Amino acid sequence: MLESMLDFYRATVVNKVAGLSDAQAFTAAVPPSVLTPATIVKHLAGTERFWFSIDFAALDVTWPWTDDDVHGNFRIERGDTLAAIVADYLQECDASRRAIADADLDDVARADDMDFTLRFAMIHMIDETARHCGHLDLLREVTDGVVGG
Repeated sequence: MLESMLDFYRATVVNKVAGLSDAQAFTAAVPPSVLTPATIVKHLAGTERFWFSIDFAALDVTWPWTDDDVHGNFRIERGDTLAAIVADYLQECDASRRAIADADLDDVARADDMDFTLRFAMIHMIDETARHCGHLDLLREVTDGVVGG
């Protein structure tokens, strides 16, 4: 049930940005916030990697941000496109599924100094992704009037 709920919100993220141009996806539409649809998707890709592959599974993968720039994944980089950002997000979601595939919900995270369970990580990521779906709802409506979905 937890996996299905998280997958529902993951799909909602992708649906919320479908049809946006790069210019629309990279524009902060609600000043003074600098959030954009694209940076939210980038952030979610980073949180997927951080919670499941790095902290829970203790896999040797690149951190999604640096210690001196913990919000770096909210930044559009030269050469970014919405299509590439969405593809990266979908890849991270697949990597997350693989990282937890053989784990039980009560298994404890394997990374050093981590004491949360997979159940906690799943609930946290459902909350995180659902909250950002709400942000995407508002940003999409302000950007081009599309609501729902």
